[in-house]
Amino acid sequence: MDLDLIRRVYGKGATVYDAVFGPLLERGRRMAVEAANATGARSVLEVGVGTGLSLPLYRADIKVTGIDLSPEMLARARKRAEDLPNVQDLHEMDAQAMSFADASFEAVVAMYVAAVVPNMTKLFQELRRVCVPGGHVIVVNHVAAETGLLGAFDRMVAPATRAMAIRSDLRLATVVETAGLDVAGIEDAGIGGYIKLIRFRNRPPGN
Repeated sequence: MDLDLIRRVYGKGATVYDAVFGPLLERGRRMAVEAANATGARSVLEVGVGTGLSLPLYRADIKVTGIDLSPEMLARARKRAEDLPNVQDLHEMDAQAMSFADASFEAVVAMYVAAVVPNMTKLFQELRRVCVPGGHVIVVNHVAAETGLLGAFDRMVAPATRAMAIRSDLRLATVVETAGLDVAGIEDAGIGGYIKLIRFRNRPPGN
């Protein structure tokens, strides 16, 4: 996968994303925002904000910033945010190389991004960097079945899904190991456990 492929895929899908993936991924989306709201954070970065389906769900007192790689998706998010004064900025930006200063946000939410970025290690390096020490990093993503027929199916379709800018064979253990963060909790978040919500706490620099 590369950034140009991701831009093309999501640019073409922007007009149908809400109808197709809105209902399918709703539970995980709501759980991620509820987790962010419950932290007490006053500033939140949403990585992979897409068309902004999650934006109305945040507490009104949270200052929300969002980023996405697709300008077409962001155009729809900006329209959705017009009546949401707590949404501060929506930027076109690569999650693997963000322009924010260190420790800019008290919580960072990454929804359905880990299986899309070309380099998940760089993604988590950036999530750790822009989150305050001791802050909250909330990740929701599809993970592959570990065993059985579903596991075999995930591995079999992995080459095809990569052509669609999705990594279908991403394992939960890989996400946790790559994150470099302290796990605060893992919950099922939809599609029979295929989607997981992982709550992390950021570590102080050097830990």
